[in-house]
Amino acid sequence: MSARVFLLSPAHCGGERARLVLRPQASFDLARRVRAPEGAPLGEVFSFLSGLYFRGKLAYASSFARPTPGVDGVHVITPCEGLQSPSRRVGVPHLLRYAKVDIASADRRYRDPLMRDALSMRESLERLGAWEVVLLGSVASSKYVDVLTEIFGDRLLFPADFVGRGDMSRGGLLLRCVREGRELEYRPLSGASRRGSRPPRLAPLPGILRDATFDAPMRREGPA
Repeated sequence: MSARVFLLSPAHCGGERARLVLRPQASFDLARRVRAPEGAPLGEVFSFLSGLYFRGKLAYASSFARPTPGVDGVHVITPCEGLQSPSRRVGVPHLLRYAKVDIASADRRYRDPLMRDALSMRESLERLGAWEVVLLGSVASSKYVDVLTEIFGDRLLFPADFVGRGDMSRGGLLLRCVREGRELEYRPLSGASRRGSRPPRLAPLPGILRDATFDAPMRREGPA
């Protein structure tokens, strides 16, 4: 069975949720830990910033990744620090730095670290023979696709069911798959049709929103 590595697109670090968690007066648990010297796990912080979508991506990738010695199964794309583990600790300085970088393939502050880490990952995976990389993020724009297909080529896949869906719909779909133990169908990104008509709305699922509940209520913002 081939190795399968997931790449998760980042949360928006310059919006209302980010301002909330960075407020010096914020007293909820995550904000206190972000201000502490050791920081908080990147995956938890981005789950707060993004809500249902990133929580779904992280839960799905953690459930279905097939890591291999030397390459973890789940990596988070960051605005200016390449690929990072969701367990990597981040604090106020990291989030302030992330917020200043435009996630665009033309911005070298974003592109260069991502290409560096993607190349290193490809070199490690190529020693195995059988491997694939799955992008959980926006495939309609070029901000991830251009950089990553340049490195991984036909080995870069995406969930076919992402086409036409918005962020909240993708997050809900991924959380449903985790509950059902059902993996989505993947297709190569290179040459794929990445835009399409909006699919039917997902049927309500009791308790699904609890998977994106945090200890500081806020409206959800659209992430990457």
